[in-house]
Order: sequence, then C-alpha cells, then structure tokens
Amino acid sequence: MDESSIEVDHAVVAERRHLLSLAYRMLGTVAEAEDAVQETYARWYRLTPTSRDAIANPAGWLTRVAGRVCLDVLGSARVRRERYVGPWLPEPVPSDTFTTAIPADPLDRVTLDDSVSTALLLVLEAMTPAERVAFVLHDVFGLPFDEIAEAVGRSPAACRQLAASARRRVREGRERDVPRAEHDRVVRAFAEAAAGGDLGALVAVLDPEVELTSDGGGVVSAARRPVLGADSVARFLLGLTAKYPDVAVVPRETGDGLGFLMVDDGQVTGVMTFSVRDGAVSGIRMVRNPEKLTLWG
Repeated sequence: MDESSIEVDHAVVAERRHLLSLAYRMLGTVAEAEDAVQETYARWYRLTPTSRDAIANPAGWLTRVAGRVCLDVLGSARVRRERYVGPWLPEPVPSDTFTTAIPADPLDRVTLDDSVSTALLLVLEAMTPAERVAFVLHDVFGLPFDEIAEAVGRSPAACRQLAASARRRVREGRERDVPRAEHDRVVRAFAEAAAGGDLGALVAVLDPEVELTSDGGGVVSAARRPVLGADSVARFLLGLTAKYPDVAVVPRETGDGLGFLMVDDGQVTGVMTFSVRDGAVSGIRMVRNPEKLTLWG
C-alpha cells in the first residue's frame, strides 16, 4: 500500500465518530447506528482499489452512503417498533457523546445539543424516513441538497421540500420548548417534591395533563402503557420509590437538560428525561431497557 493510500485509509477510519453521530440522530439508538456505520464501511471496502482511488472526497462519500443505509433501515424500523414490548423511546445519551465539528448553523438550524434530545428525536420519529434523512443531513450536518439527493435517490428540489416539511414539524415541536435554565429549575423542584414523598407537593409540580412513558423493552419491569395525569403519575412515582428504596437518583446533564440516572448498587438501571411547560413538568420519559443504557456507566 503506497503512502497516499495509507493516508486515505486513516482519513476514512477517522470518520467513524462523525458517521456514528449522524446515524444515531437518524435511527435513535446507538446499536442501530453502529450497525449502519459498519455497513457503510463494508460498502467502502467492497469497492475495488481503483474505484476507491477515484473518489475525490471519501468523507463525503461515506456520509452519503451512511444516509442511504439509514434510509433503508428506517424503512423497516417502524415495523420492528410496532412489535416492541411496551412503548418505544429513543436511546438517551449524554449530551457530549457525539460532539463533532460541523459548519456554522443558520438561525433556524438545530444545535448539536438539541439534536440529541429525546424530545427532538421523538419529533423525528413521526417523520417519513426521507424527511428525517434530509433534515438530519442538511439542518444538523449542513450537507448541500445536491449531495443529499444522491443519498435519498431524489432530486435536489425534492430534498429541499423534504427538509422544509421536516423543519416545520420541528418548529411546531419546539414552540413548546422553554429555556434550559427554566427547564432545569422546574426539574429540580420536581426532584425535591419527589424526594419529600408528599403526594400533594408532587402533584403541584406536575402539569395536569402530564404523561409518563416507561421503556423497558420487555427486558425489565416497566409500565406497558403511558401513565396519564398528575395524580396518577405522582402515585406511580411514589410507588416506585417505595418499591425500590435502595435506588439512588443522581442528577445528570442530558440532551434534554437536567435529567436523572437511576442507580442500583453502582449500576445504572434507568435514565429519566423531562419536558416542561408553563412552569410544570409536562412529560417524563423513563428508559429502563438495559440495551439503551450502555453509555451511562
């Protein structure tokens, strides 16, 4: 292998973190992202040396192929998630997990921190696969529409429309967002009320229409349906505290802002993230599926 080929190979391998970052935002779990990146590299190494040498921008090629792989995965992911035991939630990750350099963002583009939030990933779940891929490639990673067109097999104009449609969905979801400082203040008040064990105090920090979703994946105990309403959610949470008195609740920064790890005998058994509206907790997402907790050691 000559020196130029070695340099290209090193550059290709160095793209792995970027590709994982991209694939996670498209697919919502680390395991699926890793599989997609593995398939992307497999397609690169299946090329003949002559074909690889003819690619002027290997990083761009890898990004486009990863987008195509994720588009194919998203086509079948919905069917798999319909068979999932209980509610399916995106995998929560620490906010700095996939930090990577991207071009400067326009004002309407999401930030990297926002783009790993469970709240945004749930909005992306409601999109068509093509909308999601176009949005992530353009609005998060700044890829031009002519390159996105190669990934999704549509014209640049069609990809522009896909991204615009996805952006409207995101804006509608973000209209309910609150500043991070307000989010964290409300979540701290929730934690104090929950720790105090007083039902009335806990109900007071919950939105009357609060929804709690628990993802155990059929692997561990979790609510099979969302828990709805302030009184029901408060009773559910206080019941968990009574049932698992040795579980420590540890504050931790997440892509959604302040959240909590559930730690039992030194092992993370759950991650809680929150939505806030009008000064109260409006949504609680509790991921307990061990397959989605691998980055929280």
